[in-house]
Amino acid sequence: MNQLVLRLLMLSVVLLGACAPKSARVEEWLTYYEKSNHLETPRYDETVAYLQRLEQASPWINLTYFGVSPQGRMNPLVIVDKDRRFNPQAARQSGKNVLLIQAGIHAGEIDGKDAGMMLIRDLVIFKKNPELLDHTVILFMPFFNVDGHERFGPYNRINQNGPKEMGWRTTAQNLNLNRDYMKADAPEMRDWLKLFQAWKPDILLDCHVTDGADYRHAVTYAIDQSQNLAPSVRSFTKDIYMPELKNAMAQSGFPMSPYVNLVEERDIAQGLIGGNSPPRFSTGYAALQNRIGFLIETHMFKDYKTRVDGTYNIILHTLETMHRHAPELRQTMLDGDASAERMTGSYLPITFRWSKADTIDFLGYNFRMEKSAVTGESFVYWENVPIDYRLPFYDQVSTTDSALVPYAFIVPQQWTSVLERLEAHGIVTEKLDRDRDIKVISYRFSNAKWSENPFEGRLSINYKTSESEETRRFKAGDRIVKLNQRTARVIMHLLEPRAPDALVQWGFFNAIFEQKEYGETYKLELLARDMLAKDSTLRAEFEKRVKEDKNFTGYNRLNWFYERSPWWDKNVNLYPVGKILTAEDISGF
Repeated sequence: MNQLVLRLLMLSVVLLGACAPKSARVEEWLTYYEKSNHLETPRYDETVAYLQRLEQASPWINLTYFGVSPQGRMNPLVIVDKDRRFNPQAARQSGKNVLLIQAGIHAGEIDGKDAGMMLIRDLVIFKKNPELLDHTVILFMPFFNVDGHERFGPYNRINQNGPKEMGWRTTAQNLNLNRDYMKADAPEMRDWLKLFQAWKPDILLDCHVTDGADYRHAVTYAIDQSQNLAPSVRSFTKDIYMPELKNAMAQSGFPMSPYVNLVEERDIAQGLIGGNSPPRFSTGYAALQNRIGFLIETHMFKDYKTRVDGTYNIILHTLETMHRHAPELRQTMLDGDASAERMTGSYLPITFRWSKADTIDFLGYNFRMEKSAVTGESFVYWENVPIDYRLPFYDQVSTTDSALVPYAFIVPQQWTSVLERLEAHGIVTEKLDRDRDIKVISYRFSNAKWSENPFEGRLSINYKTSESEETRRFKAGDRIVKLNQRTARVIMHLLEPRAPDALVQWGFFNAIFEQKEYGETYKLELLARDMLAKDSTLRAEFEKRVKEDKNFTGYNRLNWFYERSPWWDKNVNLYPVGKILTAEDISGF
């Protein structure tokens, strides 16, 4: 008996010895968030220190930096690859797909940082599901808005339930990065665009937290499935990615709903609005780049652990779909890029409106209207009484305007800020070899009106456009922007003036609307009298305008004649960019 007991004791010691390092290992690799009982998120230095430990412990990790913020902070990027191919060329040559996990573009909505750190830890340290890295490279951006992340405090998100402290929505320059994808004013965004052009990730996960209504869904999402997307990318999104992700999330305890707004804020029964986003947003921009952009919106009132767990599961299940369908995904993106190169002569939808497609099951709460003791007006008060709604859902979009895709645009070389933006988006331009007369479609603007207040640091502009075909003189060195490249959709949305995020709408060409020369009153009086005496048609047009327009008085009348005289500057209100419809219109180039 004594020998048996001794052997059992020795076996117990061996087993305990085997187990102890594993337990210590788990404790050793807990994140700051986990150690805080899921209530806190780490600061910049603590985050980077943990990522450095991961890099030191695993050959699958490379911690690098993709830019420097306006306040001088290095912006970290974690690259995860089992085969240690940590540059985009080598990764693509290996045939792998690329997932970009982007956290903290709004640095107060920081769920993605803590979820991403745990998931990468689980993959490379604890070797959970390591096969998910067989065909996929992960790029992890813990806090895109790195300066906003360090504007740390407990009062940055009044609508949000945790963590205890978090960063700020905008950058140190007070720019919202999730409105900056097209105009690229923020240095952080220009760094991001360089990263995107180098890696061209197949799927972008953009991690956020909601504002707006209260409901029971912990996780909501938005994804572009409109005509903005290349056909192959739209098919993969609709037929493979979204069905698999929705099913997996439901099985994980996170039934997802589309990210929605209420049609009528005071009556949820009127329905919900979903749909696509313009390309100033991440999902809209990814679509123009022939890639899948998925917006994660965890619900603001859910506790921080629930939100982080929801984000973790979306990342995990996205990796699972990428693993199962790796060859299909790679071919999908190749086909999407190829189709963009063949768009000349077709019409590209540029503006949309929502239309009702169906009804949707929505896990909501009861609400009542209360009268404000402060404003005297009524407001919605959400009660903690669960209700399963069946609601109208306006998520389908129909095209309200489309633009003909030309052979090329031509941008005069003096518009340097415009050319810088084209380069930032990975758009190839060619210099005109000599001065040339080129047949183009020209746009002229009228009724230009600027916003009363700045939006994202700019005074945007609205206008009416008219088109005409004419021959214009362009100079050697002006830039030809051909549409036979994978970025054709981006080019159209930057340079087509009717597109909602065109550079002209953001104010890049505001100087063209200014009249720089003028006529003295006594000179214009003589000019007007002479023109009235010589042109009866002009006289009739003038008298009609006087009769119909009460604001057409004083100097405006004199300037009206000036505009119709040979003295007028023909470049006022003329869009400098020409639209070249066919290769024949610029033959020999």
